[in-house]
Amino acid sequence: MKAVLCTHFGPPDALRLDDIDPPGAGLGEAVVAVKAVALNFFDTLIIAGKYQHKPPFPFSPGAEFAGVVESVDSGVADIRPGDRVIGYCGWGAARESVAVRAERLVKIPDQLDFERAAGLTVTYGTTLYALRERAELRSGESLAVLGASGGTGLAAVELGKIMGARVIACASSDEKLAFARKHGADDTVNYEREDLRGSLRKLGSERGIDVVYDPVGGRYAEPALRSLGWLGRYLVVGFAAGEIPKIPLNLALLKSCDIRGVSWGAWTSREPQAQRKLMADIVNWSAAGKLSAHVQAVYPLSEIAAALNAIAERKVMGKIVLRT
Repeated sequence: MKAVLCTHFGPPDALRLDDIDPPGAGLGEAVVAVKAVALNFFDTLIIAGKYQHKPPFPFSPGAEFAGVVESVDSGVADIRPGDRVIGYCGWGAARESVAVRAERLVKIPDQLDFERAAGLTVTYGTTLYALRERAELRSGESLAVLGASGGTGLAAVELGKIMGARVIACASSDEKLAFARKHGADDTVNYEREDLRGSLRKLGSERGIDVVYDPVGGRYAEPALRSLGWLGRYLVVGFAAGEIPKIPLNLALLKSCDIRGVSWGAWTSREPQAQRKLMADIVNWSAAGKLSAHVQAVYPLSEIAAALNAIAERKVMGKIVLRT
């Protein structure tokens, strides 16, 4: 079968498409014929050796996928050959077939196409975990979303609206903000030409912002945190800007606000059944048209370098998907 392989750390152009043996189902596993693979920003970091996890060589990038179950271990009862599923494996999905623990798979209905479904697990899963489990977002609260046009940012805009929040989309261009408004954002801030803290304080009025969702980090983190009101919650989701900010802890003290980490990947390992229930909501909302699962572009497996370069260059609004 065909597989994209990373044989040494480097840029996307160092990846190669090769033939390898197909996998078999190990204990508690299912083998899935991959139809579509969704890419994320952290895929650019994994292949460069800049991510917290460093898989042994050779490995395939790609953490999330959609496909059809080919075979299962005899001990697996709730997943069967022929099931249409989405799944998460951390890395290794950019290939024609993948073996994964069955508990990491979620069935999808026929009306949800593979390309849209492939990108649901990481961005929407991370975001619903962040907003529901970590922030305990309530209807009527304000939610500021940094990087609002990217995969996780778009998910936060859409899920925030489903949960009844007033969503403030923050991004680096008017084009990206228009995209966020199209997907439900109530207000917008262009943090490349506006003062982020001042704009959010104006929008939050005397109450301040209730929740900040930050997958960007860098120089935007502290002003976003300063915009929080009393008992506000700042969600640490990621560092797409490349810099891990150093936050003065007196800011949390002065407003009794919280800085809450969002380690969705670890949570899925600790609470696989809770993750499955969470993903069932996301699948149902997507099938009903309440979530866009927006795919900007679809590339063949052989053009993964171009796909990852588009993500690295911040050219993507929504998701980039590979078709096997």
